Amino acid sequence: MKIGYARTSTREQHLDAQRTALADAGCERIFEEQVSGVGAAREQLQQCLQFCREGDCLVVYKLDRLGRSMRDLLDIIEQLRQRNISLVSLKDNIDTGSTAGKLVLHIFSALAEFERDLILDRTSEGRAEARKRGVKFGRPKQAKSDKAAACASLYRSGMTVTQIMQQLSIKSKSTVYRFLRQDGVEPNRGGKK
Repeated sequence: MKIGYARTSTREQHLDAQRTALADAGCERIFEEQVSGVGAAREQLQQCLQFCREGDCLVVYKLDRLGRSMRDLLDIIEQLRQRNISLVSLKDNIDTGSTAGKLVLHIFSALAEFERDLILDRTSEGRAEARKRGVKFGRPKQAKSDKAAACASLYRSGMTVTQIMQQLSIKSKSTVYRFLRQDGVEPNRGGKK
């Protein structure tokens, strides 16, 4: 089944040319919306993508009607490829159901993978440079609390974890164990000191 998707960026623009071209291309169902590609939710596009089934063909007037950016377009094309749905762009003369179109699809997929790898490389390099400058990643270490010192002092004096909980109004044993470790004490979890 051929399914069409038409979009204009503003309500002042008309869908007539897209609608006619999609109907002439044999689309049995056409999803339309007049919404900016940037920032706004494209509800009709989401419905269109959900409507498409394996073996269907999604037809657009031009590729820029489908994606907000190259990254967005590549993600949509990859989603279609994984679901075995072909894509036709009438004005860009692309048909991913044809041999040449499959080549274009593979090139798009390779570009998407290349872009992901570049982002990962840049992120890794940036983290390495930041570490050289002394930037620390992860959760900041908690400052040693007064309760940690009190727990350690009571534990060293012979109190059990349960007694420490009662004495300091702590609700869980794991909190006492964490406080003890913060103060450099490795507690015995066998119930005895």
